[in-house]
Parts: sequence; structure tokens; C-alpha cells
Amino acid sequence: MSAADFSDAERAAVYRAIRERRDMRHFSGGEVPAEQLSRLLEAAHQAPSVGLMQPWRFVRITQPGLRTAIHKLVEEERQRTAQALGERAEDFMRLKVEGILDCAELLVAALPEGREQHVFGRRTLPEMDLASVACAIQNLWLAARAEGLGLGWVSLFDPRALADLLGMPADAKPVAVLCLGPVEAFYAEPMLVEQGWTNPRPLSELLFTDQWEL
Repeated sequence: MSAADFSDAERAAVYRAIRERRDMRHFSGGEVPAEQLSRLLEAAHQAPSVGLMQPWRFVRITQPGLRTAIHKLVEEERQRTAQALGERAEDFMRLKVEGILDCAELLVAALPEGREQHVFGRRTLPEMDLASVACAIQNLWLAARAEGLGLGWVSLFDPRALADLLGMPADAKPVAVLCLGPVEAFYAEPMLVEQGWTNPRPLSELLFTDQWEL
């Protein structure tokens, strides 16, 4: 065992956080102390990024009126999504898809303006800026779970409408509304599984060797 290795207990804690992370929709109010929120955001900021471009920007929402306006945007898109789902519309409308008005902290994760200047790692795959932001959100998610806090990623919104609401530059783009805070309990399984919406596929169906398998 080298000095760089984790102990058995440390490894188990990492895998537990990964295994028990949930996309939370049910929150119990409360608060996230400033020091704890700082730790979580620092964990997000330590994420890997292509070309070290660090394309994540976080907007902390503190004004109740702004939180309500974001909720309204999400509700509008929820209705549009239900219409697009056709025969599954009623099942979808029964799902709780966000906790914007209930969570202790509300954050918006976004891509910044001026991303075209970052060519390293993006010349053929420009979407790697989004992949980098996703890594930051995952760091935040796992850190929150380790701290006993729930986090939910909400993607039901018109990006331009949300960008305008937050006064973002024209080429900046919001990618996630993040609900963060205490929860009464974590779901035993992903909520969409518990609600009968879908079932996850096993890794064996998603892992190929050497060539794509049809």
C-alpha cells in the first residue's frame, strides 16, 4: 500500500456516495450553512475540465421572487414536455420533477460566454465544455451526498428564457437548475424507478469490446 492509496474505509465511503447518490425532488426546507455550501462549491470547482478551461459558472439564487420566476419557467416547460410525451403525459404529470420552492439553496449552473476561444480538446468535440460542467455538477452531487444533503438536477426550462431572467450574456447558457438542501430521507432507488416510470439497464448491456455491438 502506497501513501497515495485510500484506506479500505475511505474507498468504501467513496463507493457508498456514488451508490447512494440520488436525484432528489423532495426537500425538507432548513438551510445549508455558509461554510458547508462553500465546501460543496469548492468540490465542484475541483472537477476536471477539458484544456483546464473551467467552463462552469454558478449563480446562487437568494431572492424569493427570482426563485418563484424560475419555478414558473420550469412549470411551463413541464406542461410542454407532457404534451410532447403523448400517451405518457398523465403518468409524467404525476411525477414530482423539481423541488425549487422547497429546497434550502437554489443554484443555476451555466456555461460562460467566450467559449470559442478554448480550442484545446474542443476542436472536434466542442461539446466538451458541457461535459466539463457535468463533471463539476457530479462533484457537487457526491459531496452533497457525503454531507447528508440532497441535490436535484432540473433541466425542464427554456435556456434562453432563464438566461434572460438572470441577465446572462448572449452566448452564455444555463444547463441546470440545482436544488440543494436537507431531505427527510434519500430514495432507496432512483425516484423514476420507485414511481414506475422506467428501469435502469445493467452495465452488461452497455459495455462493448473492440467494436460497437448491435
